[in-house]
Amino acid sequence: MMPLANSYVPMDRQREVEPFHPLHVQVCPECRLVQLEHLESPQTLFEEYAYVSSYSRSWLQHCKQYAERMATQLQLDNASQVVEIGSNDGCLLSCFQKQGIAVHGVDPAANVAKVAVAAGIPTDATFFGKPYAEHLSARGLNADLLIANNVLAHVPDINDFVAGLKLLLKPEGLITVEFPHLLRLIESIQFDTIYHEHVSYLSLAVVQGIFAAHNLTVTDVEQLPTHGGSLRVFARHAEANPEIATAVEELIEIERGRGLERLDTYRDFNRQLRVAKLSLLQFLLDAKLKGARVAGYGAPAKATTLLNYCGVDVEFIDFTVDRNPRKQQHFIPGTQIPILHPDAINMHRPDYVVIFPWNLRDEITQQLAEIRRWGGQFVVPIPEVEVLP
Repeated sequence: MMPLANSYVPMDRQREVEPFHPLHVQVCPECRLVQLEHLESPQTLFEEYAYVSSYSRSWLQHCKQYAERMATQLQLDNASQVVEIGSNDGCLLSCFQKQGIAVHGVDPAANVAKVAVAAGIPTDATFFGKPYAEHLSARGLNADLLIANNVLAHVPDINDFVAGLKLLLKPEGLITVEFPHLLRLIESIQFDTIYHEHVSYLSLAVVQGIFAAHNLTVTDVEQLPTHGGSLRVFARHAEANPEIATAVEELIEIERGRGLERLDTYRDFNRQLRVAKLSLLQFLLDAKLKGARVAGYGAPAKATTLLNYCGVDVEFIDFTVDRNPRKQQHFIPGTQIPILHPDAINMHRPDYVVIFPWNLRDEITQQLAEIRRWGGQFVVPIPEVEVLP
């Protein structure tokens, strides 16, 4: 039972009861899709959203490099149309817009969609699927490049979503989707990335099968470092008979070889994450019993799962900090751990700073290098507790 990962509690509501919801992951014995058993309402999860892309410098760089590459590779110009599903605050689309390319975003989070519109990025605040794809197509917004980064895993009806991608893509257009790779989740014990917004946990083999069911061909795949290890999948209309890069079958073979088709792999993962839980608890118990001051850095959704599953609350971690003002002066759901401005680190000088967005460890350790002046140390909790020198 878990609180919703992004349901940050305002400090003036500290005494109110928080709702908890089932968080159970199931594996289909036939197609091996890994998916949540209990689905929350998408409106509850996304219409008022706390995650804003632009607060991560490394993500901004990721967007810039991708946009420059795609514009060159596809020879996009002022006659081209780029559409992004799950466009958030428009930071990726702005990289195309600066090159004179027409863009359009779709995102269900009205609050961040407003940020994009205010920045001059045309954005529809709505949920995407086949019906809305028909609406966009009728408006002449069929895409030369159709992007869906870190959204495929979020949708409750993945077949309706992919059917929408099929409909909105121009005959010679290209789809690129990015999503955390199930193989990396299992091998690096990234159980904290499991939360209600992440409906599906995807392998390349499963995505290839879903796309094929909608006459889309996966033509290439790249492995990325983002979000702890992601895939970028390229797809085109099957009717266009596109060439398929050898990287596709090679990675599917790696997934098979490492057990993603075997149910025992998932049972082993279940045992490993329990060990990771005990490891974090042991570290925090030892630190607090010695009188150490422990703070956190960041308040990502993954921190909600990590802390609630491990039973860690404000008695173990005094506070955390986050650059996103939407999260400051709130508590991490289920924990009573306050989220403060980053200046609180220098003010309180903790002995340990636990990096909750561990996928950004290099960026964060550079930002907070000054903690070493008073002997402070960084702690990475996943896949096992690591105290950085």
